Amino acid sequence: MIQPLWTPSAERIANSGLTRFGDWLRADGQPVQADYEALHRWSTRHRGAFWRSIWRFADVIGEPGERDVTVPEDKLPDTRFFPDARLNFAENLIERGRDSDLAIIATGEGVPDREMTRAELRMWVDRVAGWLQDQGVVAGDRVVAVMPNLPETLVAALAAAKIGAVWSSCSPDFGMQGILDRFEQIRPTVLIAVDGYRYGGKVFDVREKLEAVRAALTTLKRVVMVAYLGETPPPGWLDWAELESEGCDYQPLPFDHPLYILFSSGTTGQPKCIVHGAGGTLLQHLKEHQLHSDIAPGDRVLYFTTCGWMMWNWLVSVLASEATAVLYEGSPAFPETGVLFDVAERHRVGLLGVSAGWINAVRQSGLRPVDSHDLSPLKTICSTGSPLSPEGFAYVYEAIKPDVQLASISGGTDIVSCFVLGNPTAPVFEGQIQCAGLGMDVDVADEQGRSLPPGEKGELVCRSPFPSMPVGFWNDPDGERYRAAYFEHFPGVWHHGDFAEKTEQGGFIIHGRSDATLNPGGVRIGTAELYRVLERMGQINEAAAIGAAVDGDVRIVLFVVTRDGTLDDELARAIRTRLRSEASPRHVPRDIFAVDAIPKTRTGKTAELALKTWIEGGVVRNRNALVGAELFNTQPPALSP
Repeated sequence: MIQPLWTPSAERIANSGLTRFGDWLRADGQPVQADYEALHRWSTRHRGAFWRSIWRFADVIGEPGERDVTVPEDKLPDTRFFPDARLNFAENLIERGRDSDLAIIATGEGVPDREMTRAELRMWVDRVAGWLQDQGVVAGDRVVAVMPNLPETLVAALAAAKIGAVWSSCSPDFGMQGILDRFEQIRPTVLIAVDGYRYGGKVFDVREKLEAVRAALTTLKRVVMVAYLGETPPPGWLDWAELESEGCDYQPLPFDHPLYILFSSGTTGQPKCIVHGAGGTLLQHLKEHQLHSDIAPGDRVLYFTTCGWMMWNWLVSVLASEATAVLYEGSPAFPETGVLFDVAERHRVGLLGVSAGWINAVRQSGLRPVDSHDLSPLKTICSTGSPLSPEGFAYVYEAIKPDVQLASISGGTDIVSCFVLGNPTAPVFEGQIQCAGLGMDVDVADEQGRSLPPGEKGELVCRSPFPSMPVGFWNDPDGERYRAAYFEHFPGVWHHGDFAEKTEQGGFIIHGRSDATLNPGGVRIGTAELYRVLERMGQINEAAAIGAAVDGDVRIVLFVVTRDGTLDDELARAIRTRLRSEASPRHVPRDIFAVDAIPKTRTGKTAELALKTWIEGGVVRNRNALVGAELFNTQPPALSP
């Protein structure tokens, strides 16, 4: 029998938001049993009642209206929640807690810590929202940003939401074409940008690049620059510090009013512009924060993210749970690997969110925060971005904090939230995500759409509607591209594109993207299975495996970054031997190539599809979406005959 790495104490269970929610439901007369499986079953079978209960339990500011969901309730993708509701997203994040409570703690490379109270946040959001209105910005207009993870970014996003404008952002390390590929599609009215940023001990002035962006975005009415480095804005740019207005009221808006436009990180064609509604984003984040992540009023939440990743939007929403958002800007490995633990200790962080790749990098560095840092307030560590290996799980409990809840989570930009995530009242098992989210009818299906039992791998799907489904794609008036993206594979069922399996313990394992799975001899293999073996080889820093189409079959091709930069016959034999013995003969690559760096998306995911396109002789487009794309400027190596 598999033994858990962590089991919550009776006190943790009793004090968790999930337990309080269950008790609240039963006191409200709902026929819900105390165990999570029964609660999840009720939440997916009675979707309207469940999501209305989240509205009431979290005390959402607004009017829900009489209807919980449009009819028919089970029709995907057409079902919509709370069609009569009116609310304002920004109001629900700002008008919480006491004026003196801390809303934001901001820190980063080479800068002193900054703090912003809720009263100060309200003042700044009001000032910027009023200024936007003074410029003629109205509900539905797009306000975009090229910004680091700063308080000004959060303020601007909430200011846009206050008046019903649609917010979209990307990180300042994007190239000019990468920024234009996103923003030209949505025709923004206002651009807010930064003079530069710091990363890895270096300073990057981006004013010249942003001036070129401004010139190319012909729909812009105003441009604003934040002097993060203290540099002077170019001519024609307004200084953020000089924005003044008389303020404005919160605009009550429909439940599905567009709030965010997020962009897919695909490597072919222009990024998809995914439109998310205010109400669905708010309810989903309230549920995930208060019930699954156990965030309580006064907690401090640090998620390492850029403003081009959906986890930034997720982090912003912790304000709605009366928590403090801890913003970190810079490299998570400078001046040393443990910098995020330094921040967590200094600011008494209760939830620390990082990527699986970062956990493995810290593990390989030999750092043991359990010996060097006081992390006593830390209740939860979240890991996302890619599957966390069993070794990563073991490292957290051995070397970081033995009594922490390790919540591996998975969802994505497509739903600005999670399908599978943590449960503070349940054990953590090595290599497993704890549960499917409440209200999320998650399953694993075979190619015919039939439900698979635990232990069998297939497609991650969601069989019923949920409120954080996208409102749609931008410039897709008939919804054709939206439907094709998620509902073409299995009609009437959300197909997420992850290769996954259910476990006997009620959890999930993600084996990688299903479009990047390997099919040698017609047998599907998740790339994560190879990576787990290779991570245990000290000579290898990173690896990426793809399935190349050769002579009517699929051949596994492996790219490695070695510790000394070389790949000889002895190491290649060792790689094949380990994969054969610890995975299976089908996992053994025919070709192994050494590279200087593995290309990745800017959220840290391995760009397996781009590597496949390159090795097969195709053209990798949208390279601005990738870090390490220099590889694709070279000729691909020849595959063995």
